[in-house]
Amino acid sequence: MKKRWAFSGVALAAILLGAAALGYYLYVQGRSADIRGSSTVEFVPSAPVPTIPKPLPKPKPGRPPIGFTLTRVDWPTFGYDGLRLHYLPSMLEPPFQVEWTFRAHHLLEFPPAVAYGRVYFADNPGTVFAISSSTGETRWTFASGRCTAASPAVADGVVYEAFLNRPPCNRPAGTKGLTGEVVALDATTGAVRWRHVLGPSESSPLVANGLVYVGDWSGWVYALDAKTGRQVWGYQTGGEVKGAVALSGSRLYVGSYDHHLYALTARTGRLIWRGSAQERFGGRGTFYSTPAVAYGRVYIGSTDGKVYSFGATSGKVRWSQSTGGYVYGSPAIWNQRILVGSYSGRFYSLDAATGDVQWEFDAGGPISGSATVLGNLVYFSTLKGQTFALDPSTGKRVWSFPDGKYSPVVAGPERVYLTGYTRLYGLGPRGNR
Repeated sequence: MKKRWAFSGVALAAILLGAAALGYYLYVQGRSADIRGSSTVEFVPSAPVPTIPKPLPKPKPGRPPIGFTLTRVDWPTFGYDGLRLHYLPSMLEPPFQVEWTFRAHHLLEFPPAVAYGRVYFADNPGTVFAISSSTGETRWTFASGRCTAASPAVADGVVYEAFLNRPPCNRPAGTKGLTGEVVALDATTGAVRWRHVLGPSESSPLVANGLVYVGDWSGWVYALDAKTGRQVWGYQTGGEVKGAVALSGSRLYVGSYDHHLYALTARTGRLIWRGSAQERFGGRGTFYSTPAVAYGRVYIGSTDGKVYSFGATSGKVRWSQSTGGYVYGSPAIWNQRILVGSYSGRFYSLDAATGDVQWEFDAGGPISGSATVLGNLVYFSTLKGQTFALDPSTGKRVWSFPDGKYSPVVAGPERVYLTGYTRLYGLGPRGNR
């Protein structure tokens, strides 16, 4: 009898434990269910306006400009501007012809910056290139001795680039300590203006208000003096900072691998709010994606397969939408649409207010990088090595190119610059020659 009661007790305990586990699972799964947003709560429907760089003053006759060759800045930073809209109201559209091809012979993961008649970019082993925007010919190179996984930023005749650890490149994250750098290079000559040592960084720099904003694997977000490289302030998150910061007004927004999105005061680095990814069974998602800011919201992808919309003022989750795979890429913003790809191999147009899926496109391969909207077309690449251009209103395929792997295109007035796996292409409207 005692054995029977003991067995019954064990069975009852197992049932209760199983019920508790099921209850917890259902609770967490319920909390991680997609959240539908509202167009009336912390949403401003007016369209964000890209920050068009102001032309630099023209030099007086007979006096060449100092530190740069031309006065025009076409594409100054990752995502085009501080809002990281990934949008340029360009008149260029396919069909294109290849005007020149630059062979880097190594992985090109992030797109270039374009300024002063030059295209600036870095390969994975850490060489920074400055090439002619019209011919693709090399003007200068800088060998950092460190790995690179970020776009440069260009401002006031200076190229700013963030670097990771020393080779071997692409080893697992975990190399911390002061083994990375931010380097400021003269845009004309490639000469080093200054260097600032920090943790390994794959955070594309943002230059604004006389400061260079960047994050690192040690979890820090820094503001460096753009002229000297001196640290002005630092803020430490609870996890690796891999994406770049976005800037809207006086606020910075940045995601961390501690599952949180942060809003900081741009001038001092003071914490304003900290938002969180949704809880789910197996742990919350992390943020590799660089945020984009528009419509009173902050939009960001997560490793939990969701795209999130946070209130820019409150930090509250206003909507979340599942995509079926990791979302490493940064959202592109156009006409109240959030345009973003997923490792599921599908590219999405989401309603900026509600998160509702407006259309989805089967790209035939995982999408890791960020999209770009040029004019009335959205461009993105897949890990299968193909770049697509879609009509962002309908998702209809308009054009494709047989190269590209991560973030594909940037542009100036004359041509589109497409980042292939190991090559950079200068594309012009067909028939211009």
